[in-house]
Amino acid sequence: IPADPFRDNKSIIPQWKPIDFVVVGLGVPVCILIILANMLVMAAIVVNRRFHFPIYYLLGNMAAADLFAGISYFYLIFHTGPWTIGLSQTQWLVRGALIEMSLMASVVNLLAVAWERHQTIFTMQLHSTMSNRRVLLFIVAIWVVAVVMGLVPTMGWNCVCDLALCSTVAPLYSRSFLVFWAILNLLTFSVMVAIYARIFVYVRRNSRSVAPHAAHNGHNDTVVGLMKTVSMILGTFVICWTPGLVILLLDGLECKQCEVLKYEKYCLVLAECNSLVNPIIYSCRDEEMRDTFRRLLCLFCSRKEEQEQENTETQGDALNKVRLLSENSNHTDRLTL
Repeated sequence: IPADPFRDNKSIIPQWKPIDFVVVGLGVPVCILIILANMLVMAAIVVNRRFHFPIYYLLGNMAAADLFAGISYFYLIFHTGPWTIGLSQTQWLVRGALIEMSLMASVVNLLAVAWERHQTIFTMQLHSTMSNRRVLLFIVAIWVVAVVMGLVPTMGWNCVCDLALCSTVAPLYSRSFLVFWAILNLLTFSVMVAIYARIFVYVRRNSRSVAPHAAHNGHNDTVVGLMKTVSMILGTFVICWTPGLVILLLDGLECKQCEVLKYEKYCLVLAECNSLVNPIIYSCRDEEMRDTFRRLLCLFCSRKEEQEQENTETQGDALNKVRLLSENSNHTDRLTL
């Protein structure tokens, strides 16, 4: 049953507006690119043994979170604009839960990366000594936390029983939950930025102190390079998600003059772009990752060409058989005459 009573705070009209066409027209190809690009990252980490270390497993899980975000945005695109008129209460909650899960998975994963880097960088090691089992437990825990946090509104923290408490940007979500959600993530962002800043300062200072020792220069450069890559991932994540969280916070605080709906879709597009930026960072910053991408794409193209060549040869063999049968038949007819 469509949840009409729950849309009192959000104006929804059946006519398509230009912004709706832009969201669908650009959103669909971007979501497809997000899914394919992050699948490529995950495949590269699996096939290249040089990436079989805890930090890369966590970055691969980050790619899985981005892939999940692409799927979530894809679902959201076809449940937004005029389409929202026919949404049921469950569909409204599912729509929001998917976005929350993808955000929380990324946030907790970045915290895990920060912890891993803290354990290794302060001993000037390149890779952690964590076992694969421990990394797997970390990844499972990340997704458990993401799923539980995403289902909190569905489990009761919503405004279904009191419509006066409903938010504007996310109907069926109570304003108190939006305030909690926004503050939780913004504080987490601040903690992560502080941790990464401290680690980065330590790495730079340590690198200068050991610079005269040529034997360690290559190792230090690799440590600094990997730290820069992780810092860029964190920086783009914070830049892309902070505006949306601020909008949610202002909506939760019931700011009437803020016109949150005016900026809602732009913030969503910015958050969506974050899931596409990470594979670009990997390819630009990591030469080994870039080479692995190239090999995977070339392998896919070569297999496609081989398959097309096999199909052509099969068709040619079939035509030759038909021609031979036809010639044999004609020869037999002549002998009979």
